Amino acid sequence: MLRRRDCLRSWVLLAAPLSALADEFDGDPYRSHVWIDMRREFLGSGRVIYDQRVQVQAPAFAEDPMNVPVSVKVDPALGTVTQILVLVDRNPIKRVVAFEPMNALPSIALRFKLEQASPIRAAARTADGVWHVGGALIDSAGGGCTVSGDSRKDGSWSRTLGELSGRVFALPGEGSASPVARLRLRVMHPMDTGLVGGIPAFFVNRLSVQDGRGRELARLQAFEPVSENPVFSLDFRSPPEGGVRIVGADNNGNRIDGRLE
Repeated sequence: MLRRRDCLRSWVLLAAPLSALADEFDGDPYRSHVWIDMRREFLGSGRVIYDQRVQVQAPAFAEDPMNVPVSVKVDPALGTVTQILVLVDRNPIKRVVAFEPMNALPSIALRFKLEQASPIRAAARTADGVWHVGGALIDSAGGGCTVSGDSRKDGSWSRTLGELSGRVFALPGEGSASPVARLRLRVMHPMDTGLVGGIPAFFVNRLSVQDGRGRELARLQAFEPVSENPVFSLDFRSPPEGGVRIVGADNNGNRIDGRLE
């Protein structure tokens, strides 16, 4: 027969793993095992808050896993946002884009490739170093990262590589924190992930958005999961003066440089 002390010891040993399991996800609303390592790798030791003020809008089901739309908008109440990271838990390449708003508003929209059903997250770092994380769950039949794009299949990518197009739209700004102008920018590029046999990784990896006077308005670092011929939408409190200039490069050193009047 077990004595009372032995029974108590057995209960403690059994209870400890259950308690550890309860804390394992540290508040993650998606309870993702992958996120534990992602958080350490991409957010470092900074404090992380799961915050509904970081709004991520994406479809519940990705009908085209090679072109999944996502938009991120950060509530102005958070204050100054120095960087926004868009991450996908179950993609083989988990970073999608790193965005520094600088003189733009902390909002961005784009399309990306999704390999399988997964949470997609936006982590917004405020000036105090805290990461505020929002997200959405996307279901998918998958395969978006391991299939080559249309321009790679027909060979047209080489004729349009690096071409820029875009436009600045006026928006009905409501309040001092609302956008009054939106830049929609497209860069022609195959955006190869390196996960298709015989095709190495080839993607736009940095873009600088400047106004006509050369003042830097925003900075983008794109990664392999961004969709072919990527389109980015950025918002501003006032229209860029003197038009917009885009300067950047891909991972092979091909320059991107153009103006949008």
